[in-house]
Amino acid sequence: MHIRVDLNRCEGHTLCAMAAPTLMRLRDEDGRAEAVDRELDEAEILLAERAASSCPEQAISVTRY
Repeated sequence: MHIRVDLNRCEGHTLCAMAAPTLMRLRDEDGRAEAVDRELDEAEILLAERAASSCPEQAISVTRY
């Protein structure tokens, strides 16, 4: 599983970074969210889903590939 952020939708509310600080960070240049670029382990999947559900813009997705 991976976590992705649609930067066209992200408004920089920071809720995802608060929900999953080990998976999300805020970009210095514009304050929008950026996700870790790696396969998530089982413990991180719950955090990723929590980050996705916290986003008011629905800019975060958790997918398999």
